[in-house]
Amino acid sequence: MCGLAGFLQEPPLDGEDAARLLTSMTTAIVYRGPDSEGAWLDSAAGIALGHRRLAIVDTSPSGHQPMVSHSGRYVLAFNGEIYNHADLRTLLGQAGQAPAWRGHSDTETLAAGFDAWGIAPTIGRAVGMFAIAIWDRRERVLTLLRDRLGEKPLYYGWQGAGPGKAFLFGSELKALRAHPACLGDVSRDAVVQLMRHGHVGEENAIYEGLHKLPAGAMVEISLAHPEPLVSRYWSATEIACRSAAARMSGSSEDMVAALEALLTDAVGRQMVADVPLGAFLSGGIDSSLVVALMQRQSTQPVKTFSIGFHDPRYNEAEFAKRVAAHLGTDHVELYVGDQELRDIVPRLPEIYDEPFADCSQIPTVLVSKLACAKVTVALSGDGGDELFCGYDRYRQGAALMRVLSAVPRPLRTAASYAARTLPKAFWDTVLNPFLQVASGKEPNGQRLHRLADYARSGSVEELHRKLVSRWRFPEAVVIDGREPVGLLTPGKFNFGALCDAERMMMLDMLTYLPDDILTKVDRASMWNSLECRAPFLDHRVVEFAWSLPLDMKHRGGQSKWALRQILYKHVPRELVDRPKMGFEVPIAAWLRGPLRSWAEALLAPQRLQREGFFYAAPLRRKWDEHISGVCNWGPQLWNVLMFQSWLDGNQVAKPPVGIKREA
Repeated sequence: MCGLAGFLQEPPLDGEDAARLLTSMTTAIVYRGPDSEGAWLDSAAGIALGHRRLAIVDTSPSGHQPMVSHSGRYVLAFNGEIYNHADLRTLLGQAGQAPAWRGHSDTETLAAGFDAWGIAPTIGRAVGMFAIAIWDRRERVLTLLRDRLGEKPLYYGWQGAGPGKAFLFGSELKALRAHPACLGDVSRDAVVQLMRHGHVGEENAIYEGLHKLPAGAMVEISLAHPEPLVSRYWSATEIACRSAAARMSGSSEDMVAALEALLTDAVGRQMVADVPLGAFLSGGIDSSLVVALMQRQSTQPVKTFSIGFHDPRYNEAEFAKRVAAHLGTDHVELYVGDQELRDIVPRLPEIYDEPFADCSQIPTVLVSKLACAKVTVALSGDGGDELFCGYDRYRQGAALMRVLSAVPRPLRTAASYAARTLPKAFWDTVLNPFLQVASGKEPNGQRLHRLADYARSGSVEELHRKLVSRWRFPEAVVIDGREPVGLLTPGKFNFGALCDAERMMMLDMLTYLPDDILTKVDRASMWNSLECRAPFLDHRVVEFAWSLPLDMKHRGGQSKWALRQILYKHVPRELVDRPKMGFEVPIAAWLRGPLRSWAEALLAPQRLQREGFFYAAPLRRKWDEHISGVCNWGPQLWNVLMFQSWLDGNQVAKPPVGIKREA
């Protein structure tokens, strides 16, 4: 697991200046690879590749990067892990195409595969997570690749003008910002997207002119053909639609057995490391199953880590502790107090690099910090919800859509309008005697207004977009912002034979999983120089999961039915059969308590007006309603606060020492 950065621009490069500039780019992400640094430049070709290494497999110098392939044709900077690289070496050997191996790193395996088979065929054979930059010295073409599910990040784009214009790329925006060509102009359209979802998603970046490489995609660029050519080598949508048209048949027992064998293999492959290894354990189905399969294949107690909260409504640590005790793991836990909160929150923008506002980022950073003291690699249960119908919104959304479809849309729209015309306070008065509201949750009036909005949905895609939106009308709060058309725009896809629940699962796999969940984990873990692996995201598991009938995922009112059947072999039902909590935090209470002064300063009207990104009036109205307890606007306000806090340290880039920024 590592970090990479580089640039391509008109040659010739001044070798000394280019090397210093490349070092400044990789130094900006030193925490992603504290073990060593590397640089490779070809001044005559105008290319510079930089690398920071976190040594996991083959910690010797033979794994040093950037690495030149044995033929000398390819140079690559690689971030990630190839879990089947030993199998690829065997295939190369059987075909008589194996080089004289220098070491046992997966980077060298990839380089040999590129020599023997080419880039795309090699990636098609690889099982793993990765972001890779490859320079073809013969063709003078740069290829960027990202893994199938989007576990590893990769940004790119042209920046600057005239002689200083450069094509920049890297694992994080910090690295690109270190290049003097990077202007750092904030995209207001990206801010609108942030307000809706809590993250800048899909191919967008917070800076104008920069992009994220989509999951399962590759981009080719050269000075001869400077327009980036993006193509897909793997498509989750195609996999799902093809699998839906030819579902697996047979007994439930056989399908569960096949899934167990595949997951066991995925977990076993991801346990291979030349450094200490452990796992995150929440006590839920996904992480408990991963740990159970790890412990079954380990000769020693697996090291497990969890985060707890003193508020029992949000605390999963007790459940994790019981699961750990049953499995016999070496378990460590940390309870988050006010001091930990005050210490970590101001650092979140630095850690996440791009504005990011999933408040579960707080415990994710803290559990990563907890784990890195004892291990260098941690496995997680990420991906289980999207693959096995884990979120309530899939089942509830599909059920609601069936009800709504039975009522003419004009009638639903009229009823919705009538319900929302009456103020939330009126509905609180009417409903509060009958419906008790738990502390930290939405008041009844606010909840009714939200449900009335759902009732106007004309399709499950439209309903899903509302279910995952924080600000329903984000353009109303961002000055001069326009929401980009994206994957969640209704009517974007033809999902073929997928049912409503599966359509929502697929939309989350394309957006929420890479843009929120995996971004959250990558930044939190790598900030702590910790590699995080997700066995559920082995693409073989993903493809198998989509071939299963829906009742293997949701049956008898239980989500993740097939996963539960495997887990019950290792953990008693009573330890894991409980309502899903998710990795929630009491953000509403925190904003009214230990974080109130911090938030108040960031939402000061004079500041908002001076910066000119947000309309101050609607934000202040929500803040006042939240503080008074009339509404719970915690998630919506967190989006704004994370942008404001990020703006403090990231809006104005400082040129690296010795580098002059172009005028």
